[in-house]
Amino acid sequence: MKKSIALVALAFGVTNAFAQDLTSKKGEPILPEAGDWGIAVDATPFLNYAGNMFGKTTSNVAPTWNFLTTAQTITGRYFKDAKTVYRGSVRIGVNSNKTRKMVDDRLAAAALSPTANGYPAATAQKENVWKHSNNVIGLAAGMEMRKGKTRLQGYYGGELGVYVNMTKDKFEYGNTLAATNAASTSVNVDPTDDAFAGSGNIGTPGINGLIGSARATEIKNGTVFSFGLRGFIGAEYFVLPKMSIGGEFGWGLGLSSTGKTKTTWESVGDNGNPANTTQSVGTTEIEGSKNGGFSLDTDGKNSVWGPTGTLRLNLYF
Repeated sequence: MKKSIALVALAFGVTNAFAQDLTSKKGEPILPEAGDWGIAVDATPFLNYAGNMFGKTTSNVAPTWNFLTTAQTITGRYFKDAKTVYRGSVRIGVNSNKTRKMVDDRLAAAALSPTANGYPAATAQKENVWKHSNNVIGLAAGMEMRKGKTRLQGYYGGELGVYVNMTKDKFEYGNTLAATNAASTSVNVDPTDDAFAGSGNIGTPGINGLIGSARATEIKNGTVFSFGLRGFIGAEYFVLPKMSIGGEFGWGLGLSSTGKTKTTWESVGDNGNPANTTQSVGTTEIEGSKNGGFSLDTDGKNSVWGPTGTLRLNLYF
């Protein structure tokens, strides 16, 4: 019981100051002022660290500086005056990477016999390339009004936000398909076409009249779009000058949609005539389904604005 009381005293800063005292012993203002900026991070790692110092329930490790959301938006505030605050969240990401893998050249002669010096001969190689891109935009803006004359400050307001995520994969193969369905060039015969397993580039049964199996050359994942309009109410307690712990709840409208995924496949085909002895390399595009959602409810925990109901560490400067 004594440990719990000590932890509460530490968390709320009552050991050295009264709640009504809005300046520190050094004369520093406790509350934010007009023109101040603020950022918010997840307070949980810091509270766990403080709790473990008293309870010793687990090995204590240094707290981590975490985003408020799984969408990894940077969340901040700007004080127009002591009672009026603009707030926003932002994430703009453009990401691209390539994965390369050397595979055996299917058309090269097998090099199984040892060379004159007794060492095995090198096998001819070609390169498979997987190009992955991911672009994300997360934006939110709103206004809050604040109440309170002590270290405990309440606030309320409204905001809207959007979140967009677009991803694409392209696959380039060192071994091109030849205009034949011979085993030496069939897609599924050689495991080198499965070099990027887990990324969608794997052998799959023939579709829509294509002979044999097909391999993916491009995957355009459906664009993810989310929109939200919400009202919120929250509170924060200033444990140190311009440093507080708080949280909020919200209610509002949420819309989300995921566009169709479009996958381009290539394979050896017969041009729609099973009796055709002249094969050719062709492609086809397969579309997935489109999904969407609607809600008018209290907040979910992973919106663009931050996990509601979870404690935040707020820093003002």
